[in-house]
Amino acid sequence: MKQASNDFARTRYAFESVDDVRVFYRESGDPQRRAVVLLHGFPSSSHMYREVLDNLGDEFYLIAPDYPGFGNSDFPDPKDYKYTFDNLAKTTEALLEQKGITEWVLAIQDYGAPVGFRLATKYPKRVKGLIVMNGNAYEEGFDPDSSAPVRSYWESHTEEKEAMIADQLLSLQGVKWQYTQGTRNPDGINPDNWTLDFAWLQRPGQRQMQLDLFYDYRTNVELYPEWQAFLKESQPPTLIAWGERDPIFIAAGAEAYRRHLESPEFHLFPTGHFVLEEDAPRILPLIRSFLLKIG
Repeated sequence: MKQASNDFARTRYAFESVDDVRVFYRESGDPQRRAVVLLHGFPSSSHMYREVLDNLGDEFYLIAPDYPGFGNSDFPDPKDYKYTFDNLAKTTEALLEQKGITEWVLAIQDYGAPVGFRLATKYPKRVKGLIVMNGNAYEEGFDPDSSAPVRSYWESHTEEKEAMIADQLLSLQGVKWQYTQGTRNPDGINPDNWTLDFAWLQRPGQRQMQLDLFYDYRTNVELYPEWQAFLKESQPPTLIAWGERDPIFIAAGAEAYRRHLESPEFHLFPTGHFVLEEDAPRILPLIRSFLLKIG
């Protein structure tokens, strides 16, 4: 494949106005090529894909948006923008449409799974491949202990439960835990990750917005059968690169994809939730090879 020019290969940063919301995105590579859409997780942003963008733009076009309320994108008032996964997916879809991107390889991690699978089930023929990095689509993928507070919150979202979830997942220590738990070398994980994410979480209104999304996550579980039917019927080429020590989405969730995919490329790595933070040097060549293979 012809390599992109140096200018195209560099990561670029821009905003697109989508229904009066300024959506920030990072991109690299030649936009004339088929897009690889990098969908981030909680509590991160497109920042989590920085090494993918910096290293693969020589041969591929990659675009990584920040959802509304995350990263550098606008954080509209909940009175004007309802924070649900349906709406995050609609905004992402509108961004891609405005950019003229109508076919995608979807890279999904954490919250990227519910956003990406909504796009995939709405437009199955547009999906040319999946790159799954701790992006859950199966009940087996939930760790019983770490998911218990959120599942309890789905049943009754009391102030006491809100405070417990906020302390566990929205505090500085909680954000750091998500990056370091399960890693081989916690001291080797860049602290800029949780420092940056925690700074975004300190904006007025973030606590309630994030709690709204935690509550709405129950709608994703309800959609799992639909997502699994898409996998079974469409059989998209799929690369699974999963941190098997993830305390949130455990390795059983990665194994479960094999129930519906006939021949996924499957890799487990001895690390935590954000698999790229510790194993990008091993995963980037896998992504490159996978993308070259599917064309």
